Amino acid sequence: MTDKQTSKVKLMHTADKEKVRLMFNDIAPNYDFLNHFLSAGIDIRWRKKVRKLLKPANPKIILDVATGTGDLAIELSKLTPDQIIGIDIATEMLEFGRKKITAKKLDKIIELFEGDAEKLNFPDNNFDAITVAFGVRNFENLHIGLKEMQRVLKPSGIVAILEFSKPKAFPIKQLYNFYFRYILPVMGKTVSKSNEAYTYLPDSVHTFAEDKAFLTELTKAGFKEAKQNRLSLGIATIYYATK
Repeated sequence: MTDKQTSKVKLMHTADKEKVRLMFNDIAPNYDFLNHFLSAGIDIRWRKKVRKLLKPANPKIILDVATGTGDLAIELSKLTPDQIIGIDIATEMLEFGRKKITAKKLDKIIELFEGDAEKLNFPDNNFDAITVAFGVRNFENLHIGLKEMQRVLKPSGIVAILEFSKPKAFPIKQLYNFYFRYILPVMGKTVSKSNEAYTYLPDSVHTFAEDKAFLTELTKAGFKEAKQNRLSLGIATIYYATK
């Protein structure tokens, strides 16, 4: 199979929206702990890199898609925007996020709402910046989700997408695959009591398009100057583009 054919196969991966909603609602009580524990806290540094990437644009109105419990929205509040709106289909995740935001006294800046990335309930050209952290691979229809983000982004606005990716260099690639396949699912299941959430994670990362294939998807959705920064030896990647 050629690289081009492989990319097409990966782009055929779609997530079952209702399954994703139920799964994340189920693991919501342990989500933050497992995120930080299973990544050894590296996910915190990755979100900081997203903030630093957006800083030169000085965005005043930000949309955080697939916000979960609001970790990225909270990090982005350090940019001193006027408003951050976070949306997610998993209402239990949002409830935990609201508690964190209130505790940090950020509820005047950050608001979380139930919302579908593929049906954004916002007018055209509304946001200075749009972010997604570890969420696009859960879109049921990737192209529609990206098109919707492009629609509600202001001209010259920036989109920044943080997502897991796959290391390519030996021996990081082999160690990463072993951890993702055999250690992470067991530890995740033990803490969250979910039979599928931390099996779904490596499966969804494995089948999701990355690198040039995902940059191409951004271009197809109407974004310009699509680029990427691979992080932590390729374990994660920030994709970014403008409208």
